[in-house]
Amino acid sequence: MTTICLEEAQARLVDLIHGLTPGDEVVITENNQPVAKLIASPVEKPHPLPGRGKGMLIVLAEDDEHLEDFKEYMP
Repeated sequence: MTTICLEEAQARLVDLIHGLTPGDEVVITENNQPVAKLIASPVEKPHPLPGRGKGMLIVLAEDDEHLEDFKEYMP
């Protein structure tokens, strides 16, 4: 956890925010008393969206012959 005075935080706010990594904290003080805390947000895992890959798969040949071995499993 990093501690920084209010005046310095105002001057470097953009750098402070962009320099945070998940879990980092910066305590901002005024007159040696804590007044605020910057906490980096955790990185969210991307959520798959249906249809996002539409058009990305190209079938080069129609070949049902390889499916003969799986006929008993298909309706």
